[in-house]
Amino acid sequence: MSGEMSSLNVLQFYRTYMPESQGGVEEAIRQICIATGEHGVSHRVLTLARVDQVDVVERPEATVIRAPLQWEPASCSMGLALFRLYREHAQWADVIHIHYPWPFADLVHVLSAIDKPVVITYHSDILRQRYLEQAYRPLRTWFFSQVQRVIATSPDYMASSPVLQKLAAKCEVIPLGLSPDTYEPVQGSTLDSVRETYGEGFFLFVGVLRYYKGLHTLLEAAAKSGLPVVIAGAGPEEEWLRKRAQELGCASVVFAGFVADEVRAALYTLCRAVVFPSFLRSEAFGVTLLEGQLYSRALISCDIGTGTSFVNKHGETGVVIPPEDPEALAEAMRQLDENPELAERYGKAGRLRLDTVFSGERVGAEYARVYQSVVSPSLFDSEKSTVRVSE
Repeated sequence: MSGEMSSLNVLQFYRTYMPESQGGVEEAIRQICIATGEHGVSHRVLTLARVDQVDVVERPEATVIRAPLQWEPASCSMGLALFRLYREHAQWADVIHIHYPWPFADLVHVLSAIDKPVVITYHSDILRQRYLEQAYRPLRTWFFSQVQRVIATSPDYMASSPVLQKLAAKCEVIPLGLSPDTYEPVQGSTLDSVRETYGEGFFLFVGVLRYYKGLHTLLEAAAKSGLPVVIAGAGPEEEWLRKRAQELGCASVVFAGFVADEVRAALYTLCRAVVFPSFLRSEAFGVTLLEGQLYSRALISCDIGTGTSFVNKHGETGVVIPPEDPEALAEAMRQLDENPELAERYGKAGRLRLDTVFSGERVGAEYARVYQSVVSPSLFDSEKSTVRVSE
């Protein structure tokens, strides 16, 4: 690509966003908005929220337009106001960037008949609702036929997803990334307060408490090892997990609930390692793993054939174990607890990997290139992403 990149307007479209929800996809969208903003890209985020009427939230990275959430059949968020809002804001946009999977977004797009370039970030296959997925397949095929570019978040997921394999001609890999300067430094007073509440040297989970996160395995591992665990986050599995922890007698496990950004930063700073026991392919990447690397923490994750093992390299940035194996998880936790020098070495290597492979600057440049290429394809040759991951 040569010459100056012209400014572009991009409409991000996903079922949830900040400030109401702060999961990995939401953070990925925030980072893309910030990083591509350095290349002259302006963003709006169109989403659903538990609001009574359409409202607008001005955030540093984007203008967020929130429509009322009306239904959630099979975890598929829906709101009729999105049909009108999508057509309206698509007129403003040069590019529409949809985050998959969200079948309702497919429906909104194909029925709106919007003739604008569409980029998809493919975060995950649909796994849990397999019978519904079969019924949804014709709509998905129609939808993807109208998409110009599909972005996989790791070479692992691209190689293992049947859907992405069929889309290979329009697919490329751009990892998710983080810009360190988008995270506020930890204040001493907050660090002291969090240390007083939770101690230090604990094993930390951060994320939405969903069925595929493998927290049942973490509770069993905590019961076996007796090591301190902090679970930071809220979600649909929280009540069940608290009951399960009582059944197992997990006295060393603390449920911190949803925590503010400054508390989360302090937890990362004080923990021994970040534990990410997701056991299903619904976990395609794991932004929490990147955040752990940002704070130079060792990682423990499961080998599930997705991007989690692309982020966390076994024996280099942490430990990769089989999924749903409480004994293996307990052993990995014991290893890092008994050998803090090893944990520190993994953490430093992780931060280096973040800076070289998953930097926000690199990811921002790649997405800006993709946006420009779908708007002005004649200016670009057939060569795809310049991202080359060093292993």
